[in-house]
Amino acid sequence: MSLHITSANKGFGGWTKHYSHHSDLLNCDMRFAIYLPPQTAQGQKVPVIYYLSGLTCTDENFVQKAGAQRLAAELGVALVAPDTSPRGEDVADANAYDLGQGAGFYVNATEAPWNRHYQMYDYVLHELPKLVEETFPVTDQRSIFGHSMGGHGALVLVLRNPERYKSVSAFSPICNPVNCPWGEKAFSAYLGEDRKTWEAYDASLLMRGAKGGPPALVDQGEADDFLVEQLRPEALDAAAEASGYPLALRRHEGYDHSYYFISSFVNDHMRFHAEHLGH
Repeated sequence: MSLHITSANKGFGGWTKHYSHHSDLLNCDMRFAIYLPPQTAQGQKVPVIYYLSGLTCTDENFVQKAGAQRLAAELGVALVAPDTSPRGEDVADANAYDLGQGAGFYVNATEAPWNRHYQMYDYVLHELPKLVEETFPVTDQRSIFGHSMGGHGALVLVLRNPERYKSVSAFSPICNPVNCPWGEKAFSAYLGEDRKTWEAYDASLLMRGAKGGPPALVDQGEADDFLVEQLRPEALDAAAEASGYPLALRRHEGYDHSYYFISSFVNDHMRFHAEHLGH
């Protein structure tokens, strides 16, 4: 699988690079960003922390706004941020910010026309890590985090595949998508009207039935405009209490849904993952 570099910026002794590649799984070209810390230039292989962005975002938002590269360089970990959906002229889209391109929801779509391209769950779980691990000086030790729709994706990926990740965290995740407008809209389009099939992508339902798993950290701003209607962290908290899942849910007065919030606590998440990755 050939990679095409589209930009490269040096920072903190390492490099933030953006690549495009053809995805056989998604049947289109995809983009991702990677930060390679300075240790990789010295011949070391480092573990990888994946970051999944939220609605309307691309592979650029996190690496430009979160300010995670400085600590990644100190900790000796790589960061990988994929795009949030398939894109292209022949890729299905909708005239809405919360469906279609930029809103893949990290599911494997089963309904036409979405199923031709929208297989983001398998892309993040299998295709992208395989490409990263075959191409760059990294190990197969992985952790994952994300924001909003990406927080939903990170939690679901780990809860369904606990053996593949050392830890998971999220900023303002969509915790119970089967019971919120964003989730209901996306899931009915991508997965069909049988709500039973939606449960495979609901972090709260998955956590309620989990028999342990990688440790989870969730941060939620109390001034988040989407808190009550869309995010529903209380459902995730109740699920963890019911199953005994190792979840730390922290609420922060005054913080909203933006990257101001993410950048305020991203170092906590980086250290959390580095600890469980053995770095």
